[in-house]
Amino acid sequence: MKLTMVGTGYVGLVTGACFAAMGNDVVCLDVDQRKIDMLRRGESPIYEPGLSEMLKANIAAGRIRFTLDKAEAYRHAEAIFICVGTPSDEDGSADLQYVLAVAKDIADELERIGPGGKPKTVVVKSTVPVGTSHKVRDLIRSRTKVPFHIADNPEFLKEGDAIIDFNKPDRVVCGVESEAAGDVMRELYEPFVRQGHPILVMDVRSAEMVKYASNAMLACKISFINEMANLCEKYGADVNSVRAGMCADRRIGDQFLYPGLGYGGSCFPKDTLAVVGMGKAVGFDAKLNAAVHEVNQDQRGHFWNKLTAEFPKGLKGATLAFWGVAFKPRTDDIREAPSMTLMKRALDAGAKVRAFDPVALENLAKEMPQVERAADMYACVQGADALVICTEWREFRSPDLDRVKASLTRPLIADGRNLYRCETMQEHGFDYASVGRATVRGGAR
Repeated sequence: MKLTMVGTGYVGLVTGACFAAMGNDVVCLDVDQRKIDMLRRGESPIYEPGLSEMLKANIAAGRIRFTLDKAEAYRHAEAIFICVGTPSDEDGSADLQYVLAVAKDIADELERIGPGGKPKTVVVKSTVPVGTSHKVRDLIRSRTKVPFHIADNPEFLKEGDAIIDFNKPDRVVCGVESEAAGDVMRELYEPFVRQGHPILVMDVRSAEMVKYASNAMLACKISFINEMANLCEKYGADVNSVRAGMCADRRIGDQFLYPGLGYGGSCFPKDTLAVVGMGKAVGFDAKLNAAVHEVNQDQRGHFWNKLTAEFPKGLKGATLAFWGVAFKPRTDDIREAPSMTLMKRALDAGAKVRAFDPVALENLAKEMPQVERAADMYACVQGADALVICTEWREFRSPDLDRVKASLTRPLIADGRNLYRCETMQEHGFDYASVGRATVRGGAR
C-alpha cells in the first residue's frame, strides 16, 4: 500500500520504517530540511535501538523515501498518517495547531487532485484529545468536496522498545466511520498480528480515548507505588518487600509498579494533563488524574529532600555526580526527565553538577550547558561529594563499587531507581539513600 507519514518525529519515523519493512511504499514528509537530509543518508535524528539500521535497509530497497514536497507526498498516498507533535499549552491542554495545519494542506491537495479514483484515508496518528479527528475531518470537508475517509489510530510505543512494540503489538486500535476505512486499517495491520493479538475497530472518539485511558492507567500505577514507597519510609517498611507481596496477586500484576523518581518523557506527563484538560473543557473534574500528576511532581521533591538532608550545611560548593539523564533507559529523550529537575535544583543551590548518560549528553548540552558532561560513568564520580542515580541504564546495575567509593570524597549514593541491595551497599561501606527503604549507614561519618 502507498502510505505517507506527515512528520518525521518519533511516531512518524517508527511507523513509516515498520510499514516499509513489511513491504509497503512509504513517503515521509517534513518541513525541516536538515532532518530530511539526515534521513536520506539513513541517519535517524532520534535515538531508538534498531531504527537507523531499519531506515538504511528500506532506503536501499526503495520502500521508503523522504521529502519536503507536500504535493508529491499527498498525491502518492492511499493512506495519509498525521504524525506531528501536539505539545502541551501552559494549562496542560494539547496544542493542535500542527495537526490542523496538516489537515488544511491535505484538503488543498485533495482539491487540486480532484475527484476520481479510490478515496484516500486520512489517519490521525498523533495523540490528540477526544474529538480532534472529527475536527480534522470537518476542516478538510470545509475546504474540499473531494471524498476521503477519516480514521484514528493511536500509538502505544515505548521509547527504547518501539520497533518491537510496533511489530508485535498487544493490540491495534483503529477508530473509523466507514467500512472502507476499517478495511484499509485491517489490511495494513494484519501482517503485524499473526501471533493472535486483536485489531480492535471501533468508533473514532472511543479510539482517541483508549490512548489517554491507557497512559493514564499506567501513570496512575507509577504514582501509586511511589506514594506507597514514601509511606513505607515513614513506617520503616521496605517497599521492595511490600511490592513483592502485593504483586503476587494476579489481579494486580507487576508492570509499572517500580518505585523511583516518577514518570517523565513525552507521553505520561502530557497525556495525564491532557485528561485533566479534557475534563475541564466539559465541566468535569478529573480528580484522580490531577492527583496522579501532583504525586508524580512531588516525588522529585521528596527525593531531593532525602539528598539535601545528607548535606546539613547546604550544597553550595559541593560536587554532585549524576548517572543517567534520559527519562528512561534506551532513549535520548530528556523531556520531563526527573534528572533535569534535580540537576536544576542542585545548580540553584550552588552545587557543581557533572553528568554521564550513554546517549543523552548531546541533548543535555542543548538544554543545560552549565552541567559538565563526563566521558564515562567512572570519570563522572571522580572527586564528587555524592553520586545521584536517575536512570536505570544496564551499565549502572553492576558497577565496580570499590572504584566508585574510592573516587568519591564521601561514600554517598542517592539512588532514585533502587538499583542495589541495601545489604550490599552497607557491606561496601556506603551511605545509601534509596526510595521506599531506610537509608543505609555504612560510610564513615
